[in-house]
Amino acid sequence: MPTAIAGLRGSGEFTTDFRPTNYRELFTMLEPNGTAPLQALLAMTASESTNDPKFNHFRDETPDRVMKVNGAVASTSTTAITIDADTDVQFAVTGTLVSNLDTGEVMRCTADSSGTGLVVERNIGGTSHQIADNANLAIIGFADKEGGNSPTPVSFDATTDFNYTQIFKTAVSVSRTLQNTALRTGDKEQEVITKGLKLHMSDIERAMFWGIRHESNGSTSQPTRYTGGLTSQITNVTDVASAFATNNIMTEKEFDQTLIESIFAFGGKEKICFMGARAASNFMTLAKNRWSPTQVEGSYGVSMSRYSTFAGDLMCYLHPMFRQIPGMDDAMIILDVPYLKYRYLDNSDTMLQRDIQATDFDGKKHQYLTECGLEMTQAQVHHYIKNWAAVA
Repeated sequence: MPTAIAGLRGSGEFTTDFRPTNYRELFTMLEPNGTAPLQALLAMTASESTNDPKFNHFRDETPDRVMKVNGAVASTSTTAITIDADTDVQFAVTGTLVSNLDTGEVMRCTADSSGTGLVVERNIGGTSHQIADNANLAIIGFADKEGGNSPTPVSFDATTDFNYTQIFKTAVSVSRTLQNTALRTGDKEQEVITKGLKLHMSDIERAMFWGIRHESNGSTSQPTRYTGGLTSQITNVTDVASAFATNNIMTEKEFDQTLIESIFAFGGKEKICFMGARAASNFMTLAKNRWSPTQVEGSYGVSMSRYSTFAGDLMCYLHPMFRQIPGMDDAMIILDVPYLKYRYLDNSDTMLQRDIQATDFDGKKHQYLTECGLEMTQAQVHHYIKNWAAVA
C-alpha cells in the first residue's frame, strides 16, 4: 500500500478499471519519475478548468498586527507614539493592548488609532522604558473596563491575485515515404508521437517552474499570454549567496534555522522538496549523521525520500530538469502541494490533434495542444533556496 503525500490521492486508490482521461494523465502515469514529476503530482490534485485565460483567486491571511516605531520615545512620555505607515495601525482601537517586544512594556490604547499615531496609556502594571526607534510593537489583546461599551469594529479583506493560461503546442510529422518504410525500430509515426508528448510535458513542466506572468498585445484580438511559474511567484526566497555569514555556504545550524523559522512557518508539516544535484549533495552531507532516508511511493509512483525534522517532513526528490537548467544545480524548491493547482482552459487540457497537415503535404502532421496555467493560492507556504554551493 503506497504512502500518500499530503493533499494528494495515493496510487492505491485506483482500481484496474481506472483509465486516464487525457494525455497529461497518461504521461504522468507512464513516466512519474521522468521529465515532469511536478506534473505527476499536480495531476493528482484538484485540477480545475477555467472559462477565461486570466484566472483570479483570493489569498486570505491573518495580519501580523505588529507596528514599527518611528523615532525614539522617552520613558517619561505618557501618550503619543509615532509609528511607520502601516495598515495594521487600524487594529489598534480603544482598549487594545500593545507590547514593546524589546522591553516587555505593555501599553493600552486610549483612543482609536489612525494615520501613524498611537495614543496610549504607558506602563501597564510595570515600569516605563524608553522605546527605541524601529522597535516592534505587537498587539497582544484587548482589555476593557467593567460595564464598558463594545469597541470600534475592525476587520480585514482577502487580497486577490491572478495568473494566465499559456498556449503550449508541440508538432510532429513524418513523411509518407517514412510511414511506408519497414524499420527495425518499429512504427516511426508512433515513435515521434510518443517523443512529442515527452517534449510537450517537459515544456509545461519548465514553464511552471520558471515562467513569468505576462500578457503581450493584450488590447489586440490575438494576445500572447505567459503563465507565471514557481520561481517568479514564491515570495520566501533564501539566497545563500548573501543570507548567511559566509557567502554561498549554509551550515547545518543555518539550515535547521531556515526550516523552523521560514520553511515550516506557514502551511502544512509535510512538503515536497525538488532539488538539484549540488543541493542534494550538500543536504546529504549535513544530514548524514541523523537521517535514515525512507523511500516513499507517492501518487502516480513518484519515488521520494522522507527527511523528518522537528519542524516538519520534507519529501525530497532530485529533479532531472535541475541538472539541465543553468543555476538550478545548487537550488531547492520546497512546495506545499495543497496550495497549488493545475488550471486549464475549458476543453483545452492536453490533447493530440491528428492530421493537421496542409492538403498538399506528402505525409502526416500531428500536434499536442494544451492551454493551462499554474495557480498558487498561497505564496508564504512555499520556499526557494538558491546558490547553495557548499556546507561548512
